[in-house]
Amino acid sequence: MTIPHQNFNIKSVNCAVITVSDTRTFDTDISGKIIQEMLINASHKIIHYEIIKDEPQDLKCLLVNLASKEQLNCIIFSGGTGISLRDNTYDIVSQMLEKTLSGFGEIFRYLSYQEIGSRSIASRATAGLYNGKIVFSLPGSENAVRLGLEKLIIPELIHLVDQISKG
Repeated sequence: MTIPHQNFNIKSVNCAVITVSDTRTFDTDISGKIIQEMLINASHKIIHYEIIKDEPQDLKCLLVNLASKEQLNCIIFSGGTGISLRDNTYDIVSQMLEKTLSGFGEIFRYLSYQEIGSRSIASRATAGLYNGKIVFSLPGSENAVRLGLEKLIIPELIHLVDQISKG
């Protein structure tokens, strides 16, 4: 199978990793560590890492702040995509996206379905563009972040950032 668009000017992407959780700490944030490790192993750079409580106003402010950083290309949120009352990440991120990559959520849920069955319908994973940055929002489980990065984000990250940089 031939993959189009192989001649990229970009070789490495500057990323922010944000864990959204009311309970995780830097010591217990396994999913955040997995995301960082997988990105670094794919030759990308982590220029910001933070754990933030699942508070709508805090999420909104953080996204605006990160998107204003010129050197940043990609923001990956982990957590807060479920349907509990405390899950606000999807609601904030999806409201702020200027363009949505609908296929990301659709394919993520399809791949999740193959692993966890019908429970995948509760995932509100999403992706899109905000202020010239590619934004991904994944569930917070270790399996979900591995799946999202391995099957979708890492294979397409350089291509997506390259497309954004072309204006």
